[in-house]
Amino acid sequence: MLVLRRLRLPLPRPLLVSSSSWWSSTSQRRPAMASSSSAAVVAEGSAARRFWIAASTREAAFTAYTPFLLSLAAGNLRLDAFRHYIAQDAHFLHAFARAYEMAEDCADDDDDRATIAALRKAILQELSLHASVLEEWGVDPTKEIPPSAATAKYTEFLLATAAGKVDGAKGSDKMVTPFEKTKIAAYTVGAMTPCMRLYAYLGKELMVFLKQDENHPYKKWINTYASNDFEVNALQIEELLDKLSISLTGEELEIIAKLYQQAMKLEVEFFSAQLVDQPVVAPLLRYCDPKYKLLVFSDFDLTCTVVDSSAILAEIAILSFQKTSQSKIENTLDRTKSADLRNSWNMLSKQYMEEYEECMERLLPQEELKSLDYDQLYKGLEVLAEFEKLANSRVVDSGVLRGMNLEDIRKAGERLILQDGCKIFFQKIGKTRERLNLDIHILSYCWCAELIRSAFSSVGCLDGLNIHSNEFAFEGSVSTGQIERKMQSPLDKVEKFKSIKSGTDSTAPSLSVYIGDSVGDLLCLLEADIGIVIGSSTSLRRVGKQFGVSFVPLFPGLVEKQRQLTEQEKSTFKARSGVLYTVSSWSEIHAFILGSDFS
Repeated sequence: MLVLRRLRLPLPRPLLVSSSSWWSSTSQRRPAMASSSSAAVVAEGSAARRFWIAASTREAAFTAYTPFLLSLAAGNLRLDAFRHYIAQDAHFLHAFARAYEMAEDCADDDDDRATIAALRKAILQELSLHASVLEEWGVDPTKEIPPSAATAKYTEFLLATAAGKVDGAKGSDKMVTPFEKTKIAAYTVGAMTPCMRLYAYLGKELMVFLKQDENHPYKKWINTYASNDFEVNALQIEELLDKLSISLTGEELEIIAKLYQQAMKLEVEFFSAQLVDQPVVAPLLRYCDPKYKLLVFSDFDLTCTVVDSSAILAEIAILSFQKTSQSKIENTLDRTKSADLRNSWNMLSKQYMEEYEECMERLLPQEELKSLDYDQLYKGLEVLAEFEKLANSRVVDSGVLRGMNLEDIRKAGERLILQDGCKIFFQKIGKTRERLNLDIHILSYCWCAELIRSAFSSVGCLDGLNIHSNEFAFEGSVSTGQIERKMQSPLDKVEKFKSIKSGTDSTAPSLSVYIGDSVGDLLCLLEADIGIVIGSSTSLRRVGKQFGVSFVPLFPGLVEKQRQLTEQEKSTFKARSGVLYTVSSWSEIHAFILGSDFS
């Protein structure tokens, strides 16, 4: 039976999550690698803040999880790769200086021009320092190094924007009035702001690794972007963007939003294009190829979805009864039966929640274990398995699930909302799986696998997806109220997981990933070579911690793995290690496993 879950709340730290709620729960997510607290200084409701939050949900994670930044954070990025990067960065700085100059010409307010001039001065100072940095890292600053394709794409985009070559806008040479030219200044600043905020964000995210290694080889680079001076510049350009946006129409603000998003995507492409010719732990497809076949497993309810499917199925049953009654002459008895059906469901839900808490207390060891004891955990979860089977029997015996039309179930699946980033992840796998050495499986307690199939089919993700779940029994196209019980407990899930893993037909060894959100996923998470927890389940963390499980945010966890990685090592990821990795969104999962579109 599906775990009845409490309301899920986001944790107050970046990169930390795990989940568990009940049948009727909803989910709240933070952006992937949530935006830095310093960005919050920009006024609530500001354009710059809205644009950053929208972009950071996806692009910030894709940038951070690139081989270049993971290796740089780990301190083992090869020197040639860093030299190439800073040579390319010089082209960025020149383009920024020119764009600031063009924006200053378009601004009609003295204060705005002064701010732009100050920002341009900071870039020019950075350029003057750049030559000495280039020399320090063994690059001749007088030698002309051509921009890479990714570098040229960003600089050309930026300078075209500064020249007014923006979709839906006039060119600056055709803008007569000062007010019209101010729009070009706003567009230009909108295309530059994300770069400043992204670098400030990355600097602060990477600062923690300097504390772990006082002799970090890229300490100077990290300190530059983590500095208060750089943060001041990032806030300054954000405040300027807010000011320039005040007088713009909704359509013009939409243009800036698109420019901001495009600039973020070009940043991802730039970092993805950096030459990193060394072993890396991410993206996982690169790490596996050609050594391993990648097996990806995921839970469904509240891992992939925003709401739990059991409440949806119960609601369909209740509405189906009402619809049947209305097709005849409705009487008082029918209305009473409909109310009784809803009351039965509410009572079952209430009973489950109360007994679930008692079950959690019974399965926990008296003292917190210092390291993982898998066998003791398995034995403890036998208590939960029996509880889940009994709960399912109650639901079947109540008759709540009787009378549902198969077509109604499919329509409900089509309307089921997936977590942000989940759909894109599965779509990317569906589009590229023929050339990927990868299998993907859904393991779910859901009572009706047809609901899952419909949910993924409606967004074009069903092809190649293996779904393992329970099924409703039907007479014709109407549910009998019985469930063909194939997966009711954590024990059922892990046995299916092991069966699939051992039965994989591949000449190469496999590497497994399991993505889950609740106590019911705990055994699979630990059996996988890489267990990823999404959501903010307090019960999962409590049970895991009591049995010796450690929860580590994925990004710093991968940085540590990158430090340990060697050419000769067979695999740096091990099943039953006792370590689970936490993420705040599917964008992090996507970035880690598949990489960006430019990887």
